[in-house]
Amino acid sequence: MALELFPVVPVTDFAAATAWYEKLFGAPFTFRAHDTEVVWELAEHRYIAVHQAPEHAGHTHVTVFVDDLDALVDGISARGIEPALRETYGNGVRKVTYHDPDGNEIGYGGAPAD
Repeated sequence: MALELFPVVPVTDFAAATAWYEKLFGAPFTFRAHDTEVVWELAEHRYIAVHQAPEHAGHTHVTVFVDDLDALVDGISARGIEPALRETYGNGVRKVTYHDPDGNEIGYGGAPAD
């Protein structure tokens, strides 16, 4: 069974949000779905979309697990975005959380540090 992931993040200011997510993801969007929605392919068959929908903005929580959390966070910091929260759970799994301008939560998780 093939699996594709496609969460949609609603935002109020589409242009500002698109610029912020380009910094977060380190690349321009992969494709424009329509005038008020753009999509990044984070990995094969795993996408995230930003869509102008002010009435729903600020309520999204998405967490993406990555192989090298430290390198990812360093790259995002180099692009001018700092985490809002860093957590380490009892089993050693780490999570770094970012908040977009609307308050949507984009988290990255990773294995315990070496």
